[in-house]
Amino acid sequence: MFAFYILFQFTVPWLSGGLEESQFSHMIRGFKNGEFFNNAVLLAHVVPVMFISMSATFQLIPFFRVRFPTFHRWNGRVFLIIGFFGAISGLYMTWWVGSRLSDIGAMGVTLNGILIPIFVIYAWRAAIHKQFNLHRRLAVHTFILINGVWSVRLYLMGWYMINQGPMGNTRLIDGPADIAISFASYLLPMAAVEIVFWAEKKKTSIPKLIACIVTSILALVTIIGVYAATSMLWIPRIMAGI
Repeated sequence: MFAFYILFQFTVPWLSGGLEESQFSHMIRGFKNGEFFNNAVLLAHVVPVMFISMSATFQLIPFFRVRFPTFHRWNGRVFLIIGFFGAISGLYMTWWVGSRLSDIGAMGVTLNGILIPIFVIYAWRAAIHKQFNLHRRLAVHTFILINGVWSVRLYLMGWYMINQGPMGNTRLIDGPADIAISFASYLLPMAAVEIVFWAEKKKTSIPKLIACIVTSILALVTIIGVYAATSMLWIPRIMAGI
C-alpha cells in the first residue's frame, strides 16, 4: 500500500508533468516550484521507495535466494544502492533544506540515516568476501533500517489509533511518544532480529520460545500499524490524488 501511495502521490504526477507545490502541503518540506535541485533530490529520495516497498521483501525469502541466486544478487545490489543514496538525500533534506519540525524530533530519523550507509557498506562487503552468515545478519538489519520511513509511520499511526488520538505527541513531533517512536521504529525490530539469531544458535527450546514470543508481538504491532497507516494516511491520500 505504501508503494501505491508513492505511485499516485509522486510518480504518476512526475511522469505526467503535473507536479505542483500545492500537492505537497501535507509534507514538512515538499515540492517547491522553481527549486530544481532540491526538487530533484526530493524525487530521487521518494520515487525509488516504490522499488524498495515492492521488491526488497524477496531478499528475505529463502526460496528466491536458493532458486534464483542471480535475481537475489542484482535485486540486493539495487536495493542497497537505493537505500544508500536515499539515506544521504534524506539527511540532506532534513538538515540542509530544513525538512524537519524540530531538531530534537529529527534525532531518530537522523540516526536512522547515519546507520543505513554503514550497514549497507558492511553488508555488501560481507557478500563480496562470501561471508554469507555475516552478510545475512547485516542485510536483515539493513532491510529494517532502510524501511524505517515505512515503519515509523506504522508505529505512529498505530499509536494514534490505539489511544484514539495523540498521547505524548506534539505538532513539532518532539513529544516523548514522538521521540520514542522515532527510535523504536527501527531499533526494536533490530533487537528482535538479534534475539532470533541468538535463538538459532541455541539447541534448547527456551531461546526459541522467547524468539517466537518477541516476533509474534512485533508482528501484531506491525499488523495494527499497517491497518492504521493504510486507513488514516495512504488510502485517503491515494483517493485524493485520483
